[in-house]
Amino acid sequence: MRRKIAFGGIIFILGLVVLCLAQRSEDNKGNLASLKVGESISLPQPRLKGEMSLEEAIAKRRSVRSFTGTPLSLEEISQLLWAAQGITEAGEGLRAAPSAGATYPYEVYIVNKEGVFHYIPQGHRLEKIKQGDVIDELAAAAFGQMWIRDAGVVFVLSAIYERTARYGERAKMFVHIEAGHIAQNLHLQAVALKLGSVPVGSFDPERVKEITGIPEGEVVYLIPVGHPR
Repeated sequence: MRRKIAFGGIIFILGLVVLCLAQRSEDNKGNLASLKVGESISLPQPRLKGEMSLEEAIAKRRSVRSFTGTPLSLEEISQLLWAAQGITEAGEGLRAAPSAGATYPYEVYIVNKEGVFHYIPQGHRLEKIKQGDVIDELAAAAFGQMWIRDAGVVFVLSAIYERTARYGERAKMFVHIEAGHIAQNLHLQAVALKLGSVPVGSFDPERVKEITGIPEGEVVYLIPVGHPR
């Protein structure tokens, strides 16, 4: 009888161990640090209702240049990416920010201490394209703007002008206008999440591209987002 009880106890403990390992494996699926280059994860579904009104977010929006360095959660990253370029109308694939002729010339990347990641609007996914912490190098490429180093995440907007080429001479202007649409969505979403952000336009685009490993396009905008100090 005692042997049966002891054996049952061992089976129970082994079951708990397996359950814990399975849970840890499941948790790693949502952990950016656990991703290898070329792997991607599905992001948490964005919320369509928040605690702050649009009017309040507009009133509170300010450029923030002092961050605590605390990493952003995957939920926060998901919400910000959705606000920037998330698909909001599945039928035609229309996105959160307006685009000339729905050509969507921008690719959005994020940089944090785990590496560099590419946002894939279709399926609301994030793919790792580079391993390792390049934040200090990125700050140096932005001529020493240290708020880049201290932010939780830096958003990088890369423009592929050819997508909007059908507009001829006005194409480049339309692409640059769109960067403003995306950025404002990001800034307001950051405020709504009680985060801070700042637009950065002064940097060496070729150096940024080299550091991050972004494969195509021209880097137009950097937007650090983080917890305000």
